[in-house]
Amino acid sequence: MKRINRAQLKQLVEATLFVADKPMSKSRLRETTLAAFAVSDKQLSSVIEELILDYQPRGIQLVEVASGYRFQSLDSLAPLLSVLWQESAPKYSRAMLETLALIAYRQPITRGEIEQVRGVAVSSNIIKTLTEREWIKTVGHKEVPGRPALYATTKAFLDYFSLKSLAELPSAEQFDVLANQDSDDTEVPSAMSDRTNDKPEPESLPTNE
Repeated sequence: MKRINRAQLKQLVEATLFVADKPMSKSRLRETTLAAFAVSDKQLSSVIEELILDYQPRGIQLVEVASGYRFQSLDSLAPLLSVLWQESAPKYSRAMLETLALIAYRQPITRGEIEQVRGVAVSSNIIKTLTEREWIKTVGHKEVPGRPALYATTKAFLDYFSLKSLAELPSAEQFDVLANQDSDDTEVPSAMSDRTNDKPEPESLPTNE
């Protein structure tokens, strides 16, 4: 395999992450642009950490999400950058966000269990929309009569909300602070604004307590 010096490796990793249309994991980097080079795990990790530090004071940052690493704009700049996209961001109902929150916090969970907590039926359109967005998926079936599907969140869900794992989800205590701030409909950024990391406000996802 070819040898590559540290400066060239850093340039190649930076360029790869910059042009990639989705997060890149270390293994994916090795399978693609680094496939022809002899690069140790230590070298690759060191270069990525150095790039993260390089971008910390800038408007663009290199962050790690569930699927790997990606460049995105600074959170505080999102409102200013949103003028670049003319499309109206889709609005999701409170029912949909409550359903998503229950799946995120209590997964794996069945549709019936969601309905039991919410006290109302879950529309098939809600499950369809969340599935089409690739935020949830079926991970099995509960061994009870009817064998209902068990739902769980995906890496795409974590990536969208800039999370590395479910452990980074807001706690119930954080929701309690915003308990009095409520609305019937909450706006969630469209796919076009994903690159700006314009995440929904914490109060959009209700507590599952």
